[in-house]
Amino acid sequence: MSGESGGTAETHMSDLLRSRRDAVLGRWVELVTEGTRGRITEREVRTELTELYDLVERALGDDDGTTGGELRAALGDISRNRARQGFSPTETAISVYALKRAVHEQLKESGDERGYAGFIEFSAYIDELGLATFEAYAAAREQVISDQAEQLLELSTPVVKLWDGILALPLVGTLDSARTQVVMETMLQTLADTGSRYAVIDITGVPAVDTEVAQHLLKTVMAARLMGAECVISGIRPQIAYTIAALGIEFGDIVTKASLADALEHALRGSGLRVVGGTDA
Repeated sequence: MSGESGGTAETHMSDLLRSRRDAVLGRWVELVTEGTRGRITEREVRTELTELYDLVERALGDDDGTTGGELRAALGDISRNRARQGFSPTETAISVYALKRAVHEQLKESGDERGYAGFIEFSAYIDELGLATFEAYAAAREQVISDQAEQLLELSTPVVKLWDGILALPLVGTLDSARTQVVMETMLQTLADTGSRYAVIDITGVPAVDTEVAQHLLKTVMAARLMGAECVISGIRPQIAYTIAALGIEFGDIVTKASLADALEHALRGSGLRVVGGTDA
């Protein structure tokens, strides 16, 4: 912070933070603990804020900005932790902005007129730190959301072993490019791990099949063929069959079945097994 306006106001604020350390730090810890509503303990808050307090005090008298960099890094770590723990932006920002209130209360109590002049610049500095904290929080939160979305994609594309050498991939919901990539990777890896010869892709839970979805399915089938496996697409309902025909989509020599049971029967026959009904046993 120093070096921007001569350092006089900053030095005075640094002296104030040093001389009233226990009172200001104690009040800061109290405000932040209240703001987080018991989601972290007072002891944890005090540990975090003690480090920040020392860095703020040093940064106010730092001429080369080295301590300021350390301070922002520490705030970034706290912000990322808050984001991963599910804290709100307000609960995160209070960790910084509450320091202004704690300092102002001490100035008011002491009647330090000179301190008020320095407090204006100090307040602006804390605002800058608060914005940096929010930016770090927002970036971390976006990463958390991205990771969760990826995990949901993986969970929404389970590969089920129906029989020895036969896998099933039941799809539910919209099949877009991102999900298709996960589908392909999941299925190909499982084919490699199990040595299966057949993969049944069941689209009963896919609400609609358009040209884009059909292209995604074809890519998945071709990728499986490169692994030496045959894909069977099941769950072709009448309305989907009509749509596919109306769009002029060609599945070529890809086997399609109306139901998962029909697809399983096809795969079993292809594996050299005979499927018989209960009355034939």
